[in-house]
Amino acid sequence: MSREAILEMLRSRAGDRVVEAVARTPRELFVPEDIKHLAYEDCPLPIGEGQTISAPHMVGIMCDVLDLHPGMKVLDVGTGSGYHAAVMAKMVGPEGHIYSIERVAGLAEFARHNLMTAEITNVTVVVGDGSVGLPEHAPYDRINVAGTAPDVPEPLKEQLRPGGRLVIPVGTSYQELLLVTRTKEGFKIEHHGGVIFVPLIGRYGFKL
Repeated sequence: MSREAILEMLRSRAGDRVVEAVARTPRELFVPEDIKHLAYEDCPLPIGEGQTISAPHMVGIMCDVLDLHPGMKVLDVGTGSGYHAAVMAKMVGPEGHIYSIERVAGLAEFARHNLMTAEITNVTVVVGDGSVGLPEHAPYDRINVAGTAPDVPEPLKEQLRPGGRLVIPVGTSYQELLLVTRTKEGFKIEHHGGVIFVPLIGRYGFKL
């Protein structure tokens, strides 16, 4: 596919602000050198360490479900190559900030390099266990999780601001994308269809 074809496909699945953010984020800067020619294929691509960069349509759908706005503080779990964080960074703008946590130090460094190359300055990449979140910067307006968990990790729910949204794939053989919204009464869960993600490894995820 071409970049234009990706954007046209996204227009039927996500809002204008998501499409604009994807259009302004060069995906070829977030994939390994030897597969840059595949950057605009609408599928996950390997980025090393057994991890992948999500398909463009999935990044768009998750950003759309999150309902990101300028000025928001976002926790991104599973940085990978930094692409998803980059798209969200465009949506929250310079007054917003993305805190992105990655378990694999080599990938975190790859992501930092890619974000710097893309001239994105409102993303902080941290090495750690994403399943426990990043409590030192909580509460978050939004939390994005790019790995499937056995259940929604309690620490992530607790780090959500009232009214905040968390999007996460949950399941093993069958995975489903969930939207968790923190309300005055507790947590409301909406289902957004079947997905396929790498496992979230950690204390509140899957064990190595």
